[in-house]
Amino acid sequence: MRKHPLKAMIIQHIKERSSLYLFVFVLFLMGVIFGAVIVNSMNFTQKEDLYFYLSRFFGQVSEGKVASSVEMLQQSFFHNLKYLGLMWVLGISIIGLPVILIMLFLKGMVVGFTVGFLVNQMGWQGFMLSFVSVLPQNIVLIPAFIIMGTVAISFSLKIVKQLLMKKTNLTESPFALFTKYAAVFMFISALTMIASTLEAYASPILMKNVIELVSK
Repeated sequence: MRKHPLKAMIIQHIKERSSLYLFVFVLFLMGVIFGAVIVNSMNFTQKEDLYFYLSRFFGQVSEGKVASSVEMLQQSFFHNLKYLGLMWVLGISIIGLPVILIMLFLKGMVVGFTVGFLVNQMGWQGFMLSFVSVLPQNIVLIPAFIIMGTVAISFSLKIVKQLLMKKTNLTESPFALFTKYAAVFMFISALTMIASTLEAYASPILMKNVIELVSK
């Protein structure tokens, strides 16, 4: 049975960068764990202040006093796209490689802190809220960050390798390399739009239902 060209290309892409994908995933996971640990290092006053603002936000969600879905979609999409776009640019710059690693770690830390704080302050109710407020968009967004990080690092390393090699030994032209790199960013942009749509339309409804359920 003949493999579909796109499927074969994706499989080959993952195989060639399997160790890099593993490294990026572990780095992101370390960020999540670190973010959850930070919650325990906060003092009582810091937790109370943050919980106060969080309670007000959840109250506004339950009353429907939040930004419109269109505004949330735009804000979420452009925020995430700028973050991912910066990673993409840093992959071209070569010297930005360490910054890409830091950005991946920080993204994981934010996710870990958010979930960790909700669970720490609200127990199982916090777990339910984090499940509906963080999970829907991050099911798509986290893979997007891992793919973008991996591809950006891989591209940066390829550029370094090609600069050190003689032109006669190049296996792929710089233009072809850049075209593929740009195509990946377009794919990541599409994933970001899907994630932002979930965050803008699905998360508020799920959050409102859970808040009403746990407040009974």
